[in-house]
Amino acid sequence: MRSVSFVACLLLMTAAPSASAQSDERPLSQLEIAVACAPPTSLEPPAGRALHVVGAQDTARRSLFGQTDLLVIDGGTNANVQINQQYFVRHPVSDKYGRHSGGITTLGWLRIVAVNESTAIASVQHMCDGISTDDYLEPFVRPSVPADLVRAEPTGELDFTSLGRVVSGSENRGLAGAHSLLLIDRGADQGTTAGARFAVYRDVNEKGVPLSAVGEGVVVSVGKTMSLAWLTKSRDAIVPGDYVVPRK
Repeated sequence: MRSVSFVACLLLMTAAPSASAQSDERPLSQLEIAVACAPPTSLEPPAGRALHVVGAQDTARRSLFGQTDLLVIDGGTNANVQINQQYFVRHPVSDKYGRHSGGITTLGWLRIVAVNESTAIASVQHMCDGISTDDYLEPFVRPSVPADLVRAEPTGELDFTSLGRVVSGSENRGLAGAHSLLLIDRGADQGTTAGARFAVYRDVNEKGVPLSAVGEGVVVSVGKTMSLAWLTKSRDAIVPGDYVVPRK
């Protein structure tokens, strides 16, 4: 990691808030924080060059950073970085050999507080987990939680002609329960929209036994081929491979 002791001198500058800054400055609710800390609706890092954390504005070199640190980012105005922009900090999930194994962890989000042509300084706005050197950045998008998200009673007829699957629980967990988040393999390409309701069913693998209902949920954010959903109720732990049945 390169030395960052010169950064304070380079970045002593002020600027008016950027037009691209987050327009809604209301504090996030606990539910919105949980959604923001959840994995993105993609199992792969972004294509092309991403911004990365390369250190902290500190006299000692470290690889793990906390809430009070000012982080050094490897891009500045040449990469269209501006003061007051906000970014998620994320990390690819790897196996024991360091290979990307599918899945992304959201570590928190930060705000740009100073910038020059090639480097920026950011303050941590919220930490979901420890931030490290080489973690990458993606533009922050404030969660938009459906107004009736916590309503547990299901409505709408089940459509068994359009089955999806549970991909994983939040933070790549193998289990999910009521009042937690999970990823499903249905996104905008399959016509899924935020606020859509669904049931979770399981094949118990017994001859002649139909699918068994194990939970209910609602979609909170939609990606191209996957969505993040909130489980409103469950009668058993939800696991990857369980069926997602849309409600019409």
